[in-house]
Amino acid sequence: MTDKIKSIAARYSVGTLGLFLVSVGVALSIKSDLGTSPISCPPYVASLIGSFSIFGFKIGTVGQYTILMHLIFILIQIALLRSRFKLESLMQIPAAFVFGILTDLSIWALDWISPECYGMRLVLMALAIIITALGISLEVIGNAWMLAGEMTNAAVADFLGVKFRNAKIGFDITLVIIAAAISWFCFGNLLGDGQENVIREGTIMSALFTGLCMKGTDKLAGKMFGGIISSR
Repeated sequence: MTDKIKSIAARYSVGTLGLFLVSVGVALSIKSDLGTSPISCPPYVASLIGSFSIFGFKIGTVGQYTILMHLIFILIQIALLRSRFKLESLMQIPAAFVFGILTDLSIWALDWISPECYGMRLVLMALAIIITALGISLEVIGNAWMLAGEMTNAAVADFLGVKFRNAKIGFDITLVIIAAAISWFCFGNLLGDGQENVIREGTIMSALFTGLCMKGTDKLAGKMFGGIISSR
């Protein structure tokens, strides 16, 4: 029993570190002002619109909108999978709250960053992509927290009978289109509110290069924590 508890603790520790790194990646992409990753576009643009209250809870930050989006993703999974939706998949709910809180903390902690030139913005975006890739690799190794974004991709792929990769491409494009539509409706601008950019070249960079970076970060994550996880 003790070994099992240690194994669970190790997996969730590595997984939580992964979530933290992904949240740092989101914060850095926002500070770059070159656009953020597709899955972060809707909550980011929603945060620029303002806040509202639901069931007595105020929602207005990027992290809070991220939690709400992930909860909607879970409802989509339930609608698509129905009886095949597994009870253990409800672990996506606490994962959503942990990730949302970490996202807001990361944005707050990095608020002092203010790149002055385009070159520095590109550097921040590159760092965001690399750190995000490492975070995702740690999530995979930890095999603990389940984020609703990837689980929804899997559910859509299963429902449509297509490959996961194709479902993810379509899903990412849909999220960017939704964010652009919200931005246009609220600000008359497809890219953001006119001061902060939600969608730009950084969005495309994130979509194209995060997966490529994971080829290297998967190996790095394995060297860093693979032995700890496998030994439990």
